[in-house]
Amino acid sequence: MTLTETAALGAMAGLTIYFGLPFARMRVLGSRQRVALAMFAVGVLAFLFVDVLGHAVEIVEASVEGVREGKRGIGDTLLLVGLLAAGFAGGTAGLATIERWLRPSGPTRAPIAGGAVDALTLADRLRLGRETSAARSRALRLGMTIAAAIGLHNFAEGLAIGVSANTGQIGLATILIVGFALHNATEGFGIVGPLGGVRPSWQWLALAGLVAGGPTFLGSVVGYKLTSQPLELAFYAVAGGAVFYIIGEVWNVMRRHGHKELGLWLVATGFITGVVTDLVVVAGGA
Repeated sequence: MTLTETAALGAMAGLTIYFGLPFARMRVLGSRQRVALAMFAVGVLAFLFVDVLGHAVEIVEASVEGVREGKRGIGDTLLLVGLLAAGFAGGTAGLATIERWLRPSGPTRAPIAGGAVDALTLADRLRLGRETSAARSRALRLGMTIAAAIGLHNFAEGLAIGVSANTGQIGLATILIVGFALHNATEGFGIVGPLGGVRPSWQWLALAGLVAGGPTFLGSVVGYKLTSQPLELAFYAVAGGAVFYIIGEVWNVMRRHGHKELGLWLVATGFITGVVTDLVVVAGGA
């Protein structure tokens, strides 16, 4: 399989994430349906967290086994442990810090002058308009942050596609592409679910899909050209930390809307959906 073919199929696998994004434009969703969609997304994200951190820990464990058997030096293993810790910290605390920097500053309420009813009404309108705009901005910022975290995960998936294609394992590469395409199709819900009642533009959805799905294409090119265990571990660690942070953010937002039992059932459904789609990849021996 050539580099061009690998890159094209990697892009195809990544861009299936667009299948779930149009749900954000639907106006028929009520509060209960939005909570269900968001908590389904949390379930998918929970699976991604387990998946990426599992891969990262496997790399470190393999290095420790190598040290025990005398095949690797302790320095290499300590480097990998440091990458795992730094990557996870960057994905959690680092992401929180970046989001705080991006959060608009300034007063959240308009000053109320005079005492006239008309002045109060105008002030209330201005305050409501600002709060609505701020809430929309927060929701869209959270959705794009989720897209970026999923993109890191998908970059690691693309690495697996590129490495298998470059080493001549065409059957495995094909299974990986099909499996990741199915898997990525569910990840679109992880982006749009937490938006709640915010209806993003088509341009925003196009950008979110590119941020989340495009790295599969980039990863397949990098994996075809370069095999680097530390690079792979770093992306897994950052992606795992970012997904962990996002799960907490979405959970905090959605629990205010109630529907606790429904939400937990949908978390379980989303998690199982991630497991089932991942089994296609496992079936190929990955």
